[in-house]
Amino acid sequence: MGSKVFNYSEVLNKCGLGSAPSGDVVRNIANLEEFYDSEELAGIYNYVLLNCSEPDILSGVIRLADAHKSAETLSILLDLLLMKRDGIEDSDNMTSLRVLCTKAVSNYKDTSTVGALLYCLNNKKEDYKIRLACADALGRIGDKYAVAPLINVVKDEDEKSVYVKESATFALGLLGDTSAIEPLVEIMESKQGLWDKFSFLKERIVEALGKLNLNNTRVLKVLKQSLMDSSPMVRINAIEALMNSEYDEAYELIKGCLEDEDDEVKRNALIALYNLKGREILEEVIGGKYSEFLKTEAQSILEEEEEDE
Repeated sequence: MGSKVFNYSEVLNKCGLGSAPSGDVVRNIANLEEFYDSEELAGIYNYVLLNCSEPDILSGVIRLADAHKSAETLSILLDLLLMKRDGIEDSDNMTSLRVLCTKAVSNYKDTSTVGALLYCLNNKKEDYKIRLACADALGRIGDKYAVAPLINVVKDEDEKSVYVKESATFALGLLGDTSAIEPLVEIMESKQGLWDKFSFLKERIVEALGKLNLNNTRVLKVLKQSLMDSSPMVRINAIEALMNSEYDEAYELIKGCLEDEDDEVKRNALIALYNLKGREILEEVIGGKYSEFLKTEAQSILEEEEEDE
């Protein structure tokens, strides 16, 4: 069907573009998959993305185009992200559309897009939702060129959005570059006493350190301190990081969390210990001087294990 000649405008008029409600238009465009091949569909989607200014329709078509991932579509998505396309104006709906564009761009895994994503991430006048999406996209694309700029975002004392810092930290964990370890450890060490209002950022840093973890004594110190943090999620992330590490002390450190005051922390510690040593820890908890909550959890895991066998 690739040789078929057709008029994009005529096809889309039949879909109701410009006359029908946006939801109906998107459904009609989606139904075109029955009649056209991938190359033709990409052309139809690109025509809409270039000529329509209705955010709801554009959003629907971006989702449809994601299955085809044409090079031309990627270029259009970047223009939408950078607000380079004529006929569109900044608005809340446009912000949501640009976030969707960013997610679609990340699905290409194309390193040529890193420059545009960094531009938006580093623009402090940009909507924080766009910046969050760009940080996440950089992590998912996996280009190590983004490591240094992401570290700079996390370390920037003038960065007002802790959410952007969190997203940049999460991206560093996804990138898996060990050069991020020292800067993240330094942030944790230097911010002691100032962390109460930044618990979410602590969670992301501990999580990232777990993904980046090597046998690093400073990382181990941070994880030990995190096990005593006031935030249960920080403690849980530290447990997971220790579980995935090669530290000799990991098992005993996690075991100490079975006495934690928070049930979710205790549950995660039990699961981590079970992953490390198997049913031995379950039997120890069931027969030992542990809380009834933990005994019930251990019994439940043991019964699931026996059912699987």
